[in-house]
Amino acid sequence: MSSENSIKETGVIPTPCYVVYEERLRRNLEVITDVARRAGVEIIMAFKANALWRTFDIFREYGVKCTASSLNEMMLGNEELGCRVHTYCPAYTPETIVPYLEGSSHITFNSLSQWDKFKDTLEQYNRENPDKRVSPGLRVNPQCSVIETDIYNPALPGSRFGVTADMLAELPDGIEGLHFHQLCESTSYDLEQVLKAFEEQFGHLIDKVEWVNMGGGHLMTREGYDREHLVKLLSDFRERHNGVKVILEPGSAFTWRTGDLLVSVVDTVTNQGVNTAIIDASFACHMPDTLEMPYQPIVSESCSEDAPGARPWRLGGNSCLSGDYKGDWWFQSPLVAGQRLTLEDMNHYTTVKTTMFNGIQHPSIALVASDGSWKYLRRYTYEDYKSRMS
Repeated sequence: MSSENSIKETGVIPTPCYVVYEERLRRNLEVITDVARRAGVEIIMAFKANALWRTFDIFREYGVKCTASSLNEMMLGNEELGCRVHTYCPAYTPETIVPYLEGSSHITFNSLSQWDKFKDTLEQYNRENPDKRVSPGLRVNPQCSVIETDIYNPALPGSRFGVTADMLAELPDGIEGLHFHQLCESTSYDLEQVLKAFEEQFGHLIDKVEWVNMGGGHLMTREGYDREHLVKLLSDFRERHNGVKVILEPGSAFTWRTGDLLVSVVDTVTNQGVNTAIIDASFACHMPDTLEMPYQPIVSESCSEDAPGARPWRLGGNSCLSGDYKGDWWFQSPLVAGQRLTLEDMNHYTTVKTTMFNGIQHPSIALVASDGSWKYLRRYTYEDYKSRMS
């Protein structure tokens, strides 16, 4: 029995608990590092998908840097990855712009009005701090939509993200980079489609900049992802544009399938022929993407619908929200109180989007080391809930 299966099946870790596996993290980091080296690009991590800073000692071994979209994320990168960050925020303010500059190596402006408003501040900062110079960029919108879920689609008509080609005949004086973000857990072939639109609309500007940030959504660690195609795509782009620096900032790719949420069945309820197992966690609080996106996570202990004796079960969260459930999954034996279940792939985005709605206790967070040993990274208490409400 593998160390991962042993931990799942023997009940050594109390539920509910997010469990992160060091061996899986290293596997993803090896893949990402290899792609970056072969394509000659920089791949940085987006904190919006992973901010478990107690695991960052592993990431530091691979020289990982980061991107931030808030002052809190920026400061976390400064403190825990020891780097100045690539920053993008939809709107900076007079109160936040200087703090952003102090912690950033690159900063992207979402609109021409934001650039006009703060370019003098940036220029003054760079004059006064030549050893901490910040490179400014502009977010553009190629209006190429490859995402089916609207809530994650920055290319929707009327999007608030980025400057469209009809507004940008020339590169604004002082801008050094272009930034686009059009993907979400996408393939290299989706990127190819976006790059075609980007070059058609903004090709007259690309050779005038020092860097191009291709945003996130590059799910290069997913099984079946064509990494050879990605490497060639990026290498060819750089060759066409005089070796321009290329930056990718995926979120999910770093922590894809690196952690699970271990839960236990607390009770079972049958109403109008529907079987529901109530678990000691909450979809609304602890797995919000399952309701928001929506998607249904794999449950390791479930079976296929056509397995002998299989019956459908919902899983219900332990909150008072009526819609706090997902289903159906199929099981060959009835679920019972005390039974442990494993909801797979609950590390990326999940842990950064949790809420304390209803005062539901957060799951603990544990790290399983490569040698099979484990330790808690965090255990939550009433004081966490109380302080959040103050």
